[in-house]
Amino acid sequence: QVQLVESGGGLVQAGGSLRLSCAASGRTFNNYIMGWFRQAPGKEREFVASMMWSGGSTYYADSVKGRFTISRDYAQNTVYLQMNSLKPEDTAVYYCVARRAVVKEFNYWGQGTPVTVSS
Repeated sequence: QVQLVESGGGLVQAGGSLRLSCAASGRTFNNYIMGWFRQAPGKEREFVASMMWSGGSTYYADSVKGRFTISRDYAQNTVYLQMNSLKPEDTAVYYCVARRAVVKEFNYWGQGTPVTVSS
């Protein structure tokens, strides 16, 4: 069973940085797409970033391009989201997600880690 456990959220001032981590376990992820979603209070869940576990192209929401970077560490079986130049509108619960590349929607979700950006 796939398990995704996020960490690294917290309170940061606008303009600051945070790095979220997602420890993935339960299987090998070579044919998986890993990613991050977020949900702000009162808003719908939205895509943030994704990448193939095996490497290659990365994808970002327009709202975070140039500020956020998704990456993974094979040895640690961990996916990261480096968030720079944070804005108050980045405040949300951030979820690590995974799916097999042949599956249309992300069907594995972590429990979420909250990020609050103060102005």
